Amino acid sequence: MTVAIEKPEKTGSVEKRAAPAKPERKVNRSMVVAAVFVVWLVLFVVLRGRQTLALAAADLTDLHRWFNDVNDSIGANRNSNPLFLYFFNEIRLVIDNLVTFVQGLISQPTGDRPVPQIGWLGVVGIVGYVSWAVGNWRVALLAVAGFTFLGLQGLWQESMDTLALTASAVVMALLFAIPLGVWAGLSDRFNAIVTPFLDLMQTMPTFVYLAPLTLFFQIGPASATACTLIYAAPPTIRITAHAIRSVPQTTVEAADSLGATRRQSLLKVLLPMSKRTVVMGVNQTIMAALAMVTIAALIDAPGLGKTVVQALQSLDVGTAFNAGLAIVVLAIVLDRVTTAASARAEAARDSGSRFLAWRRPLLGAGAAVTAVLIYMSHTYVWAAEFPGEGSVGSNIASAAGDATTWAQDNLSGITNAFRDALTNGLLNPFQTLLTDSPWWLVGAALVALGIVLGGRTAGLTTAVCVGLLVGTGLWSDSMTTLASTVVATVLVMVLGIGFGVWMGRSALVDRVLRPTLDAAQVMPPFVYLVPFLALFGATRFTAIVAAVVYAAPVAMKIVADGVRNVPATTVEAATAAGCNTWQIITKVQLPMARSALTLATNQGLIYVLSMVVVGGLVGAGALGYDVVAGFSQGQLYGKGLAAGLAIVLLGVMFDRITQAAARRAGA
Repeated sequence: MTVAIEKPEKTGSVEKRAAPAKPERKVNRSMVVAAVFVVWLVLFVVLRGRQTLALAAADLTDLHRWFNDVNDSIGANRNSNPLFLYFFNEIRLVIDNLVTFVQGLISQPTGDRPVPQIGWLGVVGIVGYVSWAVGNWRVALLAVAGFTFLGLQGLWQESMDTLALTASAVVMALLFAIPLGVWAGLSDRFNAIVTPFLDLMQTMPTFVYLAPLTLFFQIGPASATACTLIYAAPPTIRITAHAIRSVPQTTVEAADSLGATRRQSLLKVLLPMSKRTVVMGVNQTIMAALAMVTIAALIDAPGLGKTVVQALQSLDVGTAFNAGLAIVVLAIVLDRVTTAASARAEAARDSGSRFLAWRRPLLGAGAAVTAVLIYMSHTYVWAAEFPGEGSVGSNIASAAGDATTWAQDNLSGITNAFRDALTNGLLNPFQTLLTDSPWWLVGAALVALGIVLGGRTAGLTTAVCVGLLVGTGLWSDSMTTLASTVVATVLVMVLGIGFGVWMGRSALVDRVLRPTLDAAQVMPPFVYLVPFLALFGATRFTAIVAAVVYAAPVAMKIVADGVRNVPATTVEAATAAGCNTWQIITKVQLPMARSALTLATNQGLIYVLSMVVVGGLVGAGALGYDVVAGFSQGQLYGKGLAAGLAIVLLGVMFDRITQAAARRAGA
């Protein structure tokens, strides 16, 4: 009996039926992005100069005129309209009274007194004592030295005005920020409602807050304080909510099982265990308030910011540098004190120092000494008015002026070559592409990029933002600002990836660079303009370079953390497979840190947009100039308000696309 052998054709057919389906082919986003740019460039060559929606500097649209009419109407009816008479005017009165009270305490003469109620000696004593009480003696020494240096600079009153506005805004912000943060931490529904508003508020550059609030509170300290407290509140709300949610659920359940009420659980468990994180939120609020108070000099806020603005407008680099240094000193002191306060309890428990038993008596003695210093500063002129004529500040300003002159005389060849190469090689071509293309072509390209990079929702958001940008009447200026922002962000990411990878791969480099990056993030945006104004003059390039330096630290830190979080086993496997350092970085670590890179781009864009707009003070033009001109020229107020709206729309568009891209990268 013979056995028939199956023919290969039949076996082959069985194999064909059993073969698995081919996987769907993924879309290569890089290729699609490249295709969008190619189509854009081709159409640009054909349609260049058509339908660009250009608007001259002195021209206004119907929207701008309507804003002007609204402003005039509010001004004419401010004291008769019930909404203003019984709401906005009352709020303004409360804020004015608080600011005037604090200024009368530490910075401005009050009544018949030619000096404040508490003079420099009392303020230094209070600052030293509070720093010691909430931190440690090292922080107290830093605070005393820092405030004394402010007086030696000849900027005592300006510094105290800045401190008064900052303190007033922070106190009022915390009065509602901490309760809202607790509520968001306890309620999922409220957290879901408030989070989009916090995202929007933290996306908006500082400039944007100024114009709308002057509409309701007029130009002056009240508007400056209102802007500051609104801008500074979101960090505390967000961080407090995070702190409440981070308390272990088992701890809360244990308190509930012991019969604790909801109020007792909050006051005895949740808040005490969240204290350190909440204080970190207060730290961020103080830093945001200080940055905003300096910017608010544009709406007549007193203090160091006004000195910097006036010096920048007159191109007096020496005076601007001296005042900018005072802002940095004040920021460092406030940051160190609040940071030390968040860590003091844990440090005290771990130290085991024999002085801990004496802490309470020593604090009592310190309070008595501080009270004596306050009395002396209230009673004696020598303890009220800072002695000397600020010769240290004069010397600093003179040295900065000399350094500026030397740099312009000896480095102009290098700086001008660098400026011209970047401007002519990258900025001008990209700006021309954006401003000389038809508006609908740019809009279509942006929407396409939003869909490719962030998905349909990001694309829809981009389409809405593009439509509203056209409606502001400032399309051309928006595209100029967009060009500067994108170019600066590219440079930020070059630095961020270069130094971030270095930090992520080397613990030593990270330890060396991170303190400098932390200190750089403390400084308000104004401060960055001064040295680059000396090097490059009043041009848009100055604003771009300042924006790069301002935004690079956050990008470096995010990239470094992303590279460091790549599993060591993966890197070891690549090394064992024979990969060299370059291959490990480009083929393993950067691809696996893709979500961190996208997040760094998101944060870099937001920081850059904020700084590029501030650069309107030093010749950056575009939307930043429109906002500044709106404050200084009444007929351009409506245009400045529209420019603020355009900045918000750019920020929202950037934020939505990059956040969606980050989520895709991490998926």
